[in-house]
Amino acid sequence: MAIRVECVEGLYSLVEDDAPIQEANGYLRALNLRGLSPLTVRAYAYDLVLLYRWLRANGTTLRELTASRLLEFIGEQRTAAADPRSINRRLSTARLLYRFHFSADIDRDRVSLPAPHYKGPGRERVLGLHRLPRRRALHLRVKAPHKLVEPLTPKQVREFLGHLTRYRDLAIVHLMLLCGLRSCEVIRLAMHDVVFGDRQIRIQGKGSRERAIPLPDTLALVLRQYFQIERPKRCEFDRLFVVLQGPRRGSPMSAAGLRSLFRHRRLIALLASANAHRFRHTFGTDMARAGVRLPVLQKMMGHADAKTTLQYIQLSMADIAEEYQRAIAEIDKRYGRK
Repeated sequence: MAIRVECVEGLYSLVEDDAPIQEANGYLRALNLRGLSPLTVRAYAYDLVLLYRWLRANGTTLRELTASRLLEFIGEQRTAAADPRSINRRLSTARLLYRFHFSADIDRDRVSLPAPHYKGPGRERVLGLHRLPRRRALHLRVKAPHKLVEPLTPKQVREFLGHLTRYRDLAIVHLMLLCGLRSCEVIRLAMHDVVFGDRQIRIQGKGSRERAIPLPDTLALVLRQYFQIERPKRCEFDRLFVVLQGPRRGSPMSAAGLRSLFRHRRLIALLASANAHRFRHTFGTDMARAGVRLPVLQKMMGHADAKTTLQYIQLSMADIAEEYQRAIAEIDKRYGRK
């Protein structure tokens, strides 16, 4: 059935056969009024598309939604090979939509809910900054496996940089590798955000949180070369990165254009995992290896929660192997085997 997302003047809505789905659109308008970023509202909208397609296909309304019916939704999502984290996000979207309209939680009938893990009294064990919340019934979720994101190796970074032929592209990759910027933050950068005199870059991050990052000498040199050689002299747009050729020359670089920069290089076997987020993760890992303290790294990466920063500085398999070999060498000496 023809349920789709429409965007008019930056406002997202759901349409079914050219008729608006008021139930969903009221919720999306509320998200917009709360000041959530357009990308966040867009993600909610596409989650709602999948939910409403499933509701219509099964002859179910939002009012009739229960936890046992959501199990059927989970089954369909698993059949479609959806990522467990995506499924959990869609379940959360369904709960929030239901609560928005009916001021109540979805009925938890005949389902196996996750058991709350008892951590004992006191403070959270990793950081020790937060008191543990009281036990409560958990929401319906699927088990999401923990994935260790490996940073790029020095050889991969050198290989990737060696395949770039424009100063613009070099500047983009350096912003992720040396400053830890997200893709959306790179695209939003304006000319006045780069302050050569103060040697810093001003960044508009998630949730409209602003931060400043020092401007590395390598990046400053590449940016100057981009300005002098490649960027159109009479560009009517203030965006830092623009299209350099074709009919859109001088127009702001799009998210699709930035993705293509990485997609084409990933065709090389050594660079198959070199996506934009992997460069940001490599920045976080390199900073942690260099001894940067957690609060400082959290500020540099623009994280609202320190727990998110911890995920970026978990030891990689290469780190574990290196430490293991060092320890084994010491153990061998202790027992006189070397």
